[in-house]
Amino acid sequence: MEKIVVLLRGINVGASRKLSMAELRAAAQRAGFDDIETYIQSGNLVLTAESAAVAEESIESLIAENFAMKVEAIARTARQWIAYAGVAPFADADERGNLIHLGLSKHRPAADAAEKLRAKAAHGEEIVIAGDAIWVDFKQGVGNSKLTPAMFDRAVGSTVTMRNWRTVRKLAEMVAT
Repeated sequence: MEKIVVLLRGINVGASRKLSMAELRAAAQRAGFDDIETYIQSGNLVLTAESAAVAEESIESLIAENFAMKVEAIARTARQWIAYAGVAPFADADERGNLIHLGLSKHRPAADAAEKLRAKAAHGEEIVIAGDAIWVDFKQGVGNSKLTPAMFDRAVGSTVTMRNWRTVRKLAEMVAT
């Protein structure tokens, strides 16, 4: 058993896909997960599981069964998460934590994903792919970017979810304890 970070895509943004984190924690506990914590309302879980793959599949199933929603989960081990938190490719990430984002996908990003995204970047966004991590510097703000979730999914070749640098660091703290 190991600590796992599970990210839920598109939870509690806008008027639809509302999911109480307290209810999610309770459902995860009933499903047999241990050491369950959530962080803010946007679908960030830390829990103990057999593996990231097991956690990902199980959380998707329990959300479908308990909340009648199809929500995609992307999971990484504590070791992977701590590595992400130690290597933001932008030197001033700590000062601009809400503009620097880590994107993770269900499957390894396509080799040409960064090139495709850069071609669509209209507001100076910088995109770096390192291993399975998609790093984006939304220099003029996420809300001003023309890079949509669907563009990321198409360029990468699978579902992508993103978290800002502050959330990345907080989740790293949570799995390190």
